[in-house]
Amino acid sequence: MGSRGRHRGRRPGVLGLVALAVAALCVAAFVVVARQSGGGATAAGPPGASPAAVTSPPGAPSTAGRPPLTPSAHHATPTPSAGRTATRTPKPATAPATTPATAKKPVAKPGTRVFTFVNTMRQTIWLASGEQTAAPALGTTGWVLRPGETLGVRVPDRWNGRFWGRTGCTFDAAGRGHCETGDCDGRFQCPGYGAIPATLAEFNLNAWDGMDFYDVSLVDGSNLPMYINLVGGTTKDPLSADGCSAAGCTHPVDCPSALRVKGGGCESPCGIFGTDQYCCRARWAPRSECRPDLWPVDYAAVFKKAEPYAYSYVDDDATSTFTSRGEAGYRITFGTTP
Repeated sequence: MGSRGRHRGRRPGVLGLVALAVAALCVAAFVVVARQSGGGATAAGPPGASPAAVTSPPGAPSTAGRPPLTPSAHHATPTPSAGRTATRTPKPATAPATTPATAKKPVAKPGTRVFTFVNTMRQTIWLASGEQTAAPALGTTGWVLRPGETLGVRVPDRWNGRFWGRTGCTFDAAGRGHCETGDCDGRFQCPGYGAIPATLAEFNLNAWDGMDFYDVSLVDGSNLPMYINLVGGTTKDPLSADGCSAAGCTHPVDCPSALRVKGGGCESPCGIFGTDQYCCRARWAPRSECRPDLWPVDYAAVFKKAEPYAYSYVDDDATSTFTSRGEAGYRITFGTTP
């Protein structure tokens, strides 16, 4: 998944390691892009609406017969940062009136996992999801996560997609509005992927040989610090409960002025400058040429320093995509190492 962002001509990313591992093991790529449908999750509903019902998602869709496709749908043109293209709606003093995210905590049912989202920050986060899984999959794609709250979402066993946090959002009773970062076409329930920059939690469950592939991606930039922990399963968690790996802990991105965008967030050099070299395309597309140390400025190092385990550029596979076995659940924390 390692985000190959929405950049033109970019190779797969979110599961960039998936592609790497699959190639090394002589297996075919997996995944099919599809629209969201079916499923269910616990969530705070859109402002003014009652909470979404907790329903059991349909059985995991079969991958049999699917045409090969890259693990991550990061091939589109970058969505310009909303901060540079749209008028901002003032950030509300309080979150929209919704049922607290901690009101219901789902348990895994046959064919599902539970993803737990934790907000350790002092600001409200509007959680969002986008997916590549063939229908049926998630039925809810927008939630509210206030400071200190925890939210559980049921996800089908065979699911390929991403979650991210939106900031500075205002929505009306119909779920229409705007977010300063991570905006989803002005909708509380996301119809697809959000605007960059946004820190991404990317997953491809039961992708190959019973393995999950997952990562945190900063390839399209960062708007919130984030780390992922395993819950259950049979694989040893590569990160500690407070967001530390062997390479370092979780810190805010010290964003260079050249990458800062209006409304908050730190955009990628590809998104800001759009050059072939920063986007690793054209003559810089081969992995041997897609090297931050050859860039005019090694901006990838800025993101890697903040989250050493996360994707910092499109070919940052070896240190950034992780695998797990045993039908693990996941805890996604918004925040830094204490």
